[in-house]
Amino acid sequence: MSTSARGSHTPSVTMRDVAEVAGVSVATVSHVVNDKPGARIGEDARRRVQEAVASLGYRPNALAKTLSQGTSRFIGLVADQIATTPFAGQIIHGAQDEAWKHGYVLLVANTDGNDEAEAEAIAMMLEHQVHGVLYSTWYHREVVVPEALHATDTVLVGCFAAEGGLPAVVPDEEQGGRTATEELLAAGHRRIAFINTTTPSPAQTGRLAGYRSALEGAGVEFDDALVFPASPEQGGGYATTPRIVASGATAVFCHNDRVAMGLYDGLREQGLRIPEDVAVIGFDNQDVIAAHLRPPLSTVALPHYELGAAGVRILLGIDADTGSEPRLIVCPPILRQSV
Repeated sequence: MSTSARGSHTPSVTMRDVAEVAGVSVATVSHVVNDKPGARIGEDARRRVQEAVASLGYRPNALAKTLSQGTSRFIGLVADQIATTPFAGQIIHGAQDEAWKHGYVLLVANTDGNDEAEAEAIAMMLEHQVHGVLYSTWYHREVVVPEALHATDTVLVGCFAAEGGLPAVVPDEEQGGRTATEELLAAGHRRIAFINTTTPSPAQTGRLAGYRSALEGAGVEFDDALVFPASPEQGGGYATTPRIVASGATAVFCHNDRVAMGLYDGLREQGLRIPEDVAVIGFDNQDVIAAHLRPPLSTVALPHYELGAAGVRILLGIDADTGSEPRLIVCPPILRQSV
């Protein structure tokens, strides 16, 4: 069908349309229409793409095609939920500030975890020939990288892939757990409990490793009975309170600020004061919680702003690519009045 026959109100043909007709990936279409050097594409696939381009009347982005180096001053950011998550939205802020500093504009697509929306967003960014893409998740986890992202330079932000060789920046969970525990040790506590999540994740294993490391460094024997599994929300912290009190712990490191909020409620019901009777430290620095508890909660921040900024610096070659190992970003302590 010709372009004119589609009608003036019909959406423009996209790379994804071409990919569906040709029976190839969006990445393959991008390689063909942009004539990417070194791309390994079979002659049959190349022919099918070219025929689909002709039959659909596909036209690559005019602005991008006029650029001498074949890329634009855009950097893409594709995320699952960070734009709608208050504290994780700082990833966008950090990436945007860093991109602007170097003369780039950030194109943000928040997909809400929808695979189809994600594919459309990536295809759109490839059509605009973005300089590269930041692919981000709102919590630290392993991901399967969409194939289309291999058609452009990509950096994983707040997540990592076991295979694929893509550079990644993630929070240093072990350092964060160690820092939280060291703050309690520095306040004179030796019987320190840890409420950890029941959800398998890098945060679960990393923060526990940091807790153990800090105790070992202070000459305090690790006691498995002081590690309490709990669901990672307010109810989990609240439900754990009786066992925390029975353990005789004088301080508690909570897996996150929501758990700490529940522990606050439970300790208050037990007639215990924070920090006079039990010191509490959280993790995340979810400001809407931590700064507004009474007393305000000491915590360890997830470095969302710096994750976004570091991702842009690696994408632009300002910071070195870390290779197969993710770059670890420090999680700083935010000290208030609960310790």
